[in-house]
Amino acid sequence: MNPNKLRAVMALNGETGIVLAEAMGIAQQTLSAKITGKREFTQGEIQYIKERYNLSAADIDDIFFTKLVS
Repeated sequence: MNPNKLRAVMALNGETGIVLAEAMGIAQQTLSAKITGKREFTQGEIQYIKERYNLSAADIDDIFFTKLVS
């Protein structure tokens, strides 16, 4: 998960976590926990975000499926 990329997408679309959480039907605290990696996004939530912000499969990979290299 790359929270900065998701936040950037939200900002580019003029939205905050409060707006996205409300649109998704979840509490803002729940969305915050998902963005910070304390909870996982469901496939349905990822699909919703993809459609809401018109993201490509590559964008989704960059945001939700980043590989950590050490």
